[in-house]
Amino acid sequence: MRRMPTVKDVAEQAGVSVGTVSRVLAGEAAVKPALREKVTGAIAALGYRPNVTARALRTSRTDVIGLIVPDITNPFFAQMAASIESAAMERKHTVMLASSHNDPEAERHHISAFLDRSVCGIIVAASSQGAHRSADLPVPIISLDRRFAGFPLVSTNHAQAASLMADHLYGLGHRRIAYIAGPPDTEAGRLRQEGFVDRLRQLGEAGEAVELTISRGKFDYESGEMIARELLSLAPGKRVTAIAAASDQQAIGALRAASDLKIDVPRELSLAGFDDISLAKLVVPRLTTVRQPVEKLAMRAVALLFGGSFVAKDEMIDGSLIVRGSTGPRGAIETG
Repeated sequence: MRRMPTVKDVAEQAGVSVGTVSRVLAGEAAVKPALREKVTGAIAALGYRPNVTARALRTSRTDVIGLIVPDITNPFFAQMAASIESAAMERKHTVMLASSHNDPEAERHHISAFLDRSVCGIIVAASSQGAHRSADLPVPIISLDRRFAGFPLVSTNHAQAASLMADHLYGLGHRRIAYIAGPPDTEAGRLRQEGFVDRLRQLGEAGEAVELTISRGKFDYESGEMIARELLSLAPGKRVTAIAAASDQQAIGALRAASDLKIDVPRELSLAGFDDISLAKLVVPRLTTVRQPVEKLAMRAVALLFGGSFVAKDEMIDGSLIVRGSTGPRGAIETG
C-alpha cells in the first residue's frame, strides 16, 4: 500500500521548512507568494491531504461548520443547506448537516455531537423558539430563519415580506381573504401572520374593509391542502376569493385542493405562498410568492460565525414579491 505523504514530505519537495508548510496550510497571509507557490505545487505533485483529525487534536477545532435544519425534506431548507455549503466553501470550510425533524431533543443531541467533533461553529434553524437553552458553549452559534433559543438571528424580515403579499392581494380587489398561518411556536410563523394581518387592517382602515379568515397549520403540503378544502367548501358567492399561505408548501397544497374541486386559479381564486422554493416555478399555474433571499441569508450567517458571533446582533434582510400566474384580479364569478 502506498504511503500517504506527510507535511515533512511536502516540505522536502518544496525545499522549505515544515513550519512554512504549516503556515500555508493554515492560510496565513504573511507567507511570501513565492514560498506559497512552492508549497502548493508540492502539495499538488504529492497528492497531499491534511490530516484533519490530527489538526483538530492540536487546535481543538476543525474546518467544519455544523448545520441543523428542522426538516431536510422541506425544499426551502434544502436550498438553504446548499447555500450554506457554498458560503462555507468560499472560506475553505465544509458543512456537517443534521435534521432535527422538528424535535427539540434531537436538536440537543446534534449540538452535542457537533461539539464532540470539534466544529468551529454551529448554524441552527430551530424546530421551535425557546426549545433549547444552552449555557456558555465553546463555539459561536447563529440562528438562521428560525430563532434558536437566545442566539443571534439572521432571517428575512418576515413581517415586511408578508405585508407585500397583503398589498398585492388587496390591490387586485380581493376583500374576502384567507390566511393559512404557520406554527405559532415559531417566530417566523408569528411574524409572517402579524405582518400580513396588520397590513390588511391598515388598508381596510384607509379604504374598503377586508373579511379575513385565519387558519393555522404546519408549513407542509398536507396542511395547505386540508385547510384549503375546508375554506373552499362554501358556495362561490360565500367563499374567499384569495388565499395567502405562510409557506409555498402550504400554497401548493391549496392549489391541489382547488384543482380537485374544479376551482379555476386565478380566475376564481388567487393563491400565494412564501419562500419561493424551486417548485413554485414548476406548478401550474406558477406560484406568486414572497422570495426569501436565501443566498444572502446564508452568506451573513456564515460570516457571523467567523466574525465574533458571540456578541453578534440580529440581522433582518427584506424579502421581495414575485408575481406569477396564480394571482389575478377578483373574479367576475363572485356574486357577493
